[in-house]
Amino acid sequence: MKHIFLLIILSNATLFAVAQKETFDLASYAVPKGWKKEQKENVVVYTYVDQKDKSWCQLGVYRNIASKGSVDQDFTDAWQELIAGPYKTTGPTQADTALDVDGWKIKAGAGAFAYNNGHAMALLSAFTGYNRTVDVLAVTNSEKYIDAIEKFTTSIELKKPTTANLTTANGNVQPTKTIADNFAFNTTNFDDGWTSRVQENWVEVTKGGLKVLIHYPNKKADAYYSVLKEGDFNAWDLLVAPRYRNMKNFEWKTIQSWQSITFMEGDATENATGKLVHIVLFKKHVSDGSGKYIEFVSNTKGDYEKEFGVYHNTEFDWDKNANMQYRNKFSVAANDLLGKWSSTDYASISYYYVSSGNLAGSTATSLSDEYNFLPGNNYESQHAQASGVVGTQQFSNQKYKGKSMVTNWNITLTNRFKGASETYDSYFEAVKGGRALIIKDNLNTIKYLVRQ
Repeated sequence: MKHIFLLIILSNATLFAVAQKETFDLASYAVPKGWKKEQKENVVVYTYVDQKDKSWCQLGVYRNIASKGSVDQDFTDAWQELIAGPYKTTGPTQADTALDVDGWKIKAGAGAFAYNNGHAMALLSAFTGYNRTVDVLAVTNSEKYIDAIEKFTTSIELKKPTTANLTTANGNVQPTKTIADNFAFNTTNFDDGWTSRVQENWVEVTKGGLKVLIHYPNKKADAYYSVLKEGDFNAWDLLVAPRYRNMKNFEWKTIQSWQSITFMEGDATENATGKLVHIVLFKKHVSDGSGKYIEFVSNTKGDYEKEFGVYHNTEFDWDKNANMQYRNKFSVAANDLLGKWSSTDYASISYYYVSSGNLAGSTATSLSDEYNFLPGNNYESQHAQASGVVGTQQFSNQKYKGKSMVTNWNITLTNRFKGASETYDSYFEAVKGGRALIIKDNLNTIKYLVRQ
């Protein structure tokens, strides 16, 4: 095995004829025909099982993460996370470093471990370059797959990462995806030191070494489950798990009540940075359905508890956690408003006879508001209402035209009721692919408007 393994490291990167070329993240490679493929967020795995002799082999290519600074350290960390931890084995029995190949240093190693009352071996290659590292892992219980592993490993070609994947000078990793909207404000600096930034799938709120992700509404993650635990794990699997690996110390500590508290925490390696972090997934299930999944990321559990407090098994006193969702708040610019924005609301009450239980009738109220912001600081709005006993409801409709004046956190509209001007507190809430406009009048009536 030692002799063959050295061939894997030192041989040239040539393809073998009986393979199909595939690509994942930064890597392209040749895959043996007939192997089963399973692709996840951070790794693609190819598996072959021979039922005749019960032998098997798995080949895995991992998504690139930030380098720790050297191929030796990257290899050591990957070995601990991918092999030593899961398979309860020690360090590799053989490891070597090759010369640079197109800007990538390569370190590979192999080791044996016990598996299902038998023997197995793992072969790991770490590719480090351009401040990133890519891991390639092969695990098998038979030496008959060594040739396939060798051809697979030596076929790997890595492209140079784009600027979006490189580590910045201060050690932070630039986001792999940028915001492509046309809104004027994508950042909010709060007076207490927190800073919010719009991202593709969440709002990222940071202060010091703390990071909080306010996840946008997600139809699959927010789906109703009659068993709360099933809903929690569904949300964790969709929102959190794909961006971490090597999870440890995981605990489900949810509190079930009339406004349940979702609380799940653990320690894991963050794929984007390669850092070991502490993660908390939190949600307060408020009765009006406005609660958001919030992900707290800190260097240690102690750092999280210093800022947000120690976990307590009661549904009360979670305001500091829950109120982080209101950091999804961004200023409004006049050009951001151009177009139609609308909202609707509906409420009803049904009445029943005490003696018979039969329906005695229903009352209902429905409201709709539409604002059309036009060039030249002009606006038009229409407000419709229907209320009363169902079947005999009374309807009203009001229309206004005038001028709009916008500051960062206020919108003033002229020529409203009886010709007076009206000023609204206003801000944007980021959502997947756009913004919602929130306005509050002087009677504290809040309208949640979406662009038509």
